[in-house]
Amino acid sequence: MSCVRPLLGLLATLAALGAVAFLGYCVYFDRKRRGDPAFKRRLRDKRRAGQRRAEARGAQLWDTAKNEKLQELFLQEVQMGELWLSRGEHRMGVEHLSNALLLCGQPRELLKVFKYTLPPKVFEMLLHRVPLICQQFEADMNEQEYLEDVRD
Repeated sequence: MSCVRPLLGLLATLAALGAVAFLGYCVYFDRKRRGDPAFKRRLRDKRRAGQRRAEARGAQLWDTAKNEKLQELFLQEVQMGELWLSRGEHRMGVEHLSNALLLCGQPRELLKVFKYTLPPKVFEMLLHRVPLICQQFEADMNEQEYLEDVRD
């Protein structure tokens, strides 16, 4: 019993010294990294590139020609979906309506409209397709961001 107490004290002391050494190591290299002129330049460049990307995205949102094209494409997809549904081709109709959901600025509101205007079977098919659309959209956005990063 008397041997255990000094051993625990020694282990506690070693652990405390190890923690202090690790913190000292972290502080030393953090100061060295922050003092490096190249680090500051890279950090500034990253921030400027991020601001440019944000400004470009904001400009894309307010580009009236692009918005008009998106509106036309949205209306075309809704019309194609209605056409396929009127022909009895539910699968093709749901595909076009899901594309319209992707292009819509307020997809929740559009889903509410679809809920009351579509037959229940078709609406269920559309709801089952929504997660697939979201995954595809996220993958496309990630790829687009990757390509923008590669270009910069």
